[in-house]
Amino acid sequence: MNGASPTVVRANDAASLRPLFLLDPSVIYLNHGSFGACPISVFETYQSWQLELERNPVRFLKVRAAGLMADARDALADYVGCPAKDCVFVPNATAGVYLAAQSLLPLLEADDEIVMTDHEYQPCQTIWQEVSERTGVRLVVVPITIPYTTDDAFVEEFWARVTPRTKIVFLSHITSITALRFPVKAICARARAAGITSIIDGAHAPGHVPLDIADIDPDFYGGSCHKWMLAPKGTGFLYVAEPYQAAMRPLFPSWGWREIADFTVRHHEQGTRDPAALLAVPEAIAFMRAYDWDSVRARSHELALRVRGAIHRLTGLAVLTPPTHFSQMCAIPLPQNLAADAIKEVLFERYRIEAPVHALNGRPYLRVSIQGYNDDHDADALIRAMEELLA
Repeated sequence: MNGASPTVVRANDAASLRPLFLLDPSVIYLNHGSFGACPISVFETYQSWQLELERNPVRFLKVRAAGLMADARDALADYVGCPAKDCVFVPNATAGVYLAAQSLLPLLEADDEIVMTDHEYQPCQTIWQEVSERTGVRLVVVPITIPYTTDDAFVEEFWARVTPRTKIVFLSHITSITALRFPVKAICARARAAGITSIIDGAHAPGHVPLDIADIDPDFYGGSCHKWMLAPKGTGFLYVAEPYQAAMRPLFPSWGWREIADFTVRHHEQGTRDPAALLAVPEAIAFMRAYDWDSVRARSHELALRVRGAIHRLTGLAVLTPPTHFSQMCAIPLPQNLAADAIKEVLFERYRIEAPVHALNGRPYLRVSIQGYNDDHDADALIRAMEELLA
């Protein structure tokens, strides 16, 4: 099914892109990083697949769905840079991390270690906490020095906590609260050389930064398509290196669970479900290509850099990371006497600005996501609001 995306590159400034999204025009939306935002053409493709399903549910689900899912997976795998046979759809990146963790349970023993940073996404921390409670494995949480200076310094700081008991290293590609981009390729290379399993939470990477999973070479990589890739909600993927695939279990055994089934069949044939959102993923990829998304990212980075600089001049606090280590999303530390939830609420209720404020290690952070539909007006509105609030 062909969607409505253009086949040639058109203007991709904020004024031309904003009408292509369904966002409420009365809200200054600076929180693309939480759940993304779907272009109209991608959303219409999603709905058209739902209508196609309802016209003949039996034929669609029993005859057509497997082939359509395979085609959508092939387009996704090509975009994120991994073999299609090693990639399956999941609801989101966290679900992918959960599946990876569950597959490794039989390999873990009491006093084994899982090493991660103190900047990891809370639900993923919860997954590893459950693994620890079930197996006795020890969680080693590495405090990361802030401000972040260089990738080499990070690698040495992280790897200093790895021991002969370390069985898994878990790392965000881009962190949720602080928007730090970690050198996952370097960590995965060290892990492979040491015989340690590497699991990467890539929720914020696809569509946000150039992604080549084969080059990173992790054992597991979970990503979300509904964030920066612009796909409908509930679309994610899990890459699994071939040696681990035989031990993988889907969310539940269903029609795909048979001895002759390959890795993708076991995970994709999950009984009755609506695959429409997943089938719209290729349309999201086509949309980004049509509008030259590399240039959109570059323009968004410059705007994020301006916002970050202006608010830092208001606070006088040090920046978290060099400009080269974030793309369209940045986190800005705020004074410790401010309450994160209160600032977020005031930003929305008083200024109609949607932007998250989270606390980490006692410090509130304002996280700003700049997408192609944002412009100088949005940036200036946030800067003026923070100037009033900080005063």
